[in-house]
Amino acid sequence: MKLAVIGGGSSYTPELLDGLFSRLEAIPVTEVWLMDPDAERLGINAGFARRMAERHGNPFTVHDTQDLREAVRGAKYVVTQIRVGQMPARIADEKLGRRHGIIGQETTGVGGFACALRTIPRILDIARAMEELAPEGYLLNFTNPAGIVTEAILKHSSIKSVGLCNVPIGMIMDTVKHFGGEPQDIELDYVGLNHLSWVRGFKQGGKDITEAALAKFCEHARDEWEEAPTRENMIAAMQSLGMFCNYYLQYFYSTPTVLATQAGKERTRGEEVVAIEQALFAKYADPNTTEKPEELGKRGGAHYSTAAFHLVDAIENDRRNRQIVCCRNNGAVPTFDDDVSLEVPAIVGAHGAQAIQQEAPEPPIRGLMQLIKAYESMTVQAAVTGDREAAFQALLLNPLTPDANGCRALLDDLLEVNRPHLQGTFF
Repeated sequence: MKLAVIGGGSSYTPELLDGLFSRLEAIPVTEVWLMDPDAERLGINAGFARRMAERHGNPFTVHDTQDLREAVRGAKYVVTQIRVGQMPARIADEKLGRRHGIIGQETTGVGGFACALRTIPRILDIARAMEELAPEGYLLNFTNPAGIVTEAILKHSSIKSVGLCNVPIGMIMDTVKHFGGEPQDIELDYVGLNHLSWVRGFKQGGKDITEAALAKFCEHARDEWEEAPTRENMIAAMQSLGMFCNYYLQYFYSTPTVLATQAGKERTRGEEVVAIEQALFAKYADPNTTEKPEELGKRGGAHYSTAAFHLVDAIENDRRNRQIVCCRNNGAVPTFDDDVSLEVPAIVGAHGAQAIQQEAPEPPIRGLMQLIKAYESMTVQAAVTGDREAAFQALLLNPLTPDANGCRALLDDLLEVNRPHLQGTFF
């Protein structure tokens, strides 16, 4: 069985592959193909992957290529973890926000919007290559902004696809940390979009532990939000809603304090990651390195491989188990269109992911969720069509952007900065 990783030059690749070795009995991968346009990073990761495989008795072969078609041809699973424009583009997104006095973040607000415009055309190139060369394959998307990118695939490709993020499984693992037991014992009443979600209820072994779980997560809120003013806002929101809030909701529930924190930092998060990655790739390139280094934990992405191969295992073996993924709504969440991507509990098996029917989101969270969903759908439209007015209207919808004239200036700046990556669209 062939597994292809598009964006194989990512610093996350060793983390992904490390999780495969213990799951080969259930996921019988015989060849792994790493594809990336960055020859240097690809070569380092491929060499490291071969040493990792050798350490485990060479259960599969490792191939590296810069040819997308060669990578996906005949693949059963294609994992996408691309970053168009690499880290400089992310840093430019973060500084774009700062320059206009708004949130500068990788996936939320204008940063996520810019990233989506760059990324969606390239993701659809991958999907079209799969339609031709691996029509029965599954595209598993980790690429940010994951929810928007997944919606683009669902709306504009016939390939089977599921979007993934490590945040939901991180919540499950934190619940286990606080209350014991096993991850499969935890059930979250989880609703939202990628990086915009709420947990309305917690169960452990079928027993409702919501009140105790919320109290415990508020007690340990420093683990999520380091800055006291932001943390206090998030605790106030959670206690009023009676729900646990995704980390990223800080950008909406505590905007001024997050802005102040960003303004007070000399470097953006992207600039911090550059330094982390330099150290990581030095380790990866060391011929004596045969297992993932501890420093990888500083990069983020905890439980990345667990989420990925839990999903692959369920599809490959038709487990029909419950997982929280980005998938097509299909009426599962009332008040949302059938064809949009939501991040919700789903039954995952050989058919892919089918969202589980649930109650409509309550008004205190539905409004923000509907607003951001509309923004995301408009972003997909703008990215696919290259329509400048659709892009402007998407920005107008987002509550983290300026007024109308400010959005026009922001869009002009954004498109000029990203001109090398937009291939003539919007201009």
